[in-house]
Amino acid sequence: MLWKEAIDHTLAITRANIERFGTRFPHVSDGDRTYQLNDNTDWTDGFWSGILWLSYEYSGETRFRDAAVQTVESFRHRLENRIGIGHHDIGFLYSLSSKAQWIVERDEPARKLTVQAADVLMERWRERTQIFQAWGAEDDPDNGGRIIIDCLMNMPLLHWAYEHTGNEKYRKRAQIHTERSRRFLVRGDGSSYHTFYFDQQTGDSIRGGTHQGWMDGSTWTRGQAWGVYGFALAYRYLRDPAFLETSKQLALYFLERLPEDGVVYWDFDVEVTPETKRDSSASAITACGILELAEHLPQEDPDRERLIEGARRQLESLYKYYAERDPNAQGFLRRGSYGVKLGHSPDDYVIWGDYYYLEGLLRLERGIKGYWYDRK
Repeated sequence: MLWKEAIDHTLAITRANIERFGTRFPHVSDGDRTYQLNDNTDWTDGFWSGILWLSYEYSGETRFRDAAVQTVESFRHRLENRIGIGHHDIGFLYSLSSKAQWIVERDEPARKLTVQAADVLMERWRERTQIFQAWGAEDDPDNGGRIIIDCLMNMPLLHWAYEHTGNEKYRKRAQIHTERSRRFLVRGDGSSYHTFYFDQQTGDSIRGGTHQGWMDGSTWTRGQAWGVYGFALAYRYLRDPAFLETSKQLALYFLERLPEDGVVYWDFDVEVTPETKRDSSASAITACGILELAEHLPQEDPDRERLIEGARRQLESLYKYYAERDPNAQGFLRRGSYGVKLGHSPDDYVIWGDYYYLEGLLRLERGIKGYWYDRK
């Protein structure tokens, strides 16, 4: 009953947001209850499309479907005109828009658009370092040799493209990138670096670091969340037990450090005071990642039930303590953080947090699992 109540809460906000947003896309808020909007130019815009598709799948209401299809057409225009696609988050953009339409409706133009998006992501491959470059132009002095943990969530687009084309390059490069992420971003105790640097000329490893965490050696909670989910999805596609074990290791580290109310602070190593910022989106992402992980663990795994309970606890806490109750508000969850250290929306709505919160609720209530892979 709790999950249905929480889902109904998100649907009511989304119905109102369709009218509020029109053809524009929400990104983050900035100290108020109003989302900043853009014309489909940011890396986060796929999450609004994903919310609309999830809402349609659950409710069957055509208003959600019509709005979702409108976003896919916007993404088609964005790709054709190469607007804001010079980064690695093509997976976030097109898995939750055109690939979602393919999964829900088996729409052939949407499938073709998604393959084209995968080709754009392949342009980010760097042969010398054997990684997908997240940010910046090739040979950029700061970002050219940098891998980031977020990119794991973009690799499913390439695995999906392999399944639909038979082109081994998609899968092979995604596999190499994921293996290097596991080797260099995950520490021995189950914590993680946000980023890692390689020499752009030789490919040699240099050092771990951070962009949004507290410091280079700390564990940024949203980065840890991307790892939990990203490695679980890598296992779904590649069936390499090392990826499953890594996802589990990261998930247990995360759950062992949950605060009393079940929703994490923005970094596991930052000093906790009454002013320390949370990141509700990190808990939402991790809950989804754990539910994916648990599907692949054997029933007799001693940690399986503890993991599932940890996912349920976080989603319950998000609804009880962090769901936005103001009827005029535009976000599902309070206390999301974009970049605390950078001063970017440190205590606000973040559209990816809203998306993963809804995905997690739908996994529990209806078994609807998002748009990271084709459903059999």
